[in-house]
Amino acid sequence: VSDLRPSALPGSLDVSRSMFDLRSPPHRFMKRYDSVSSVPSSTSSRKDSQGSNKSLDTITLSGDERDYGRLNVKLCYVPSVEQIWITVLHCKDLSWPSSFGENPHICVKGILTLPKPVHFKSSAKEGCNDIEFMETFVFAIKLQSLQAVRLVFKIQTQTPRKKTIGECSLALRELSSQESSHWLDISPPSK
Repeated sequence: VSDLRPSALPGSLDVSRSMFDLRSPPHRFMKRYDSVSSVPSSTSSRKDSQGSNKSLDTITLSGDERDYGRLNVKLCYVPSVEQIWITVLHCKDLSWPSSFGENPHICVKGILTLPKPVHFKSSAKEGCNDIEFMETFVFAIKLQSLQAVRLVFKIQTQTPRKKTIGECSLALRELSSQESSHWLDISPPSK
């Protein structure tokens, strides 16, 4: 006869004791289902009552919280020539309102929020969920000036009309000579 008590089961420390305790009432063996997906909840969802993990039950999406996509950029500062190198790589999972047209031409506009802002813009690409830009912009600016500002990106349509789909930004205080890659969540444009 096998001993089914928890102490005899190796690796059962992170599993609830009641799952293996045959003396507990039958309701202990009922599966809990997630209200959103109707599949058995994961262990992480169950841990929420202890406050250790966020439950999937608490996540709800309204129209304003829909996913606008993500922007991938790389940054590097070259101290010897006091230049910032900004590479706009990729827009992933991009979505836009139907009022913007089915396949608008899309570009990424960047702004360094210095006292006298520096603007730059990628070439326009045909709109789709995943757009590769692969464009690098280089500006000669002192590192001390850059570390106090943000780099703002606006994802815009060029045709049929110029409209902003969404935006994202990044603080430059961590800027260094080591190239860094960033995935930025695109959020609705600020009013």
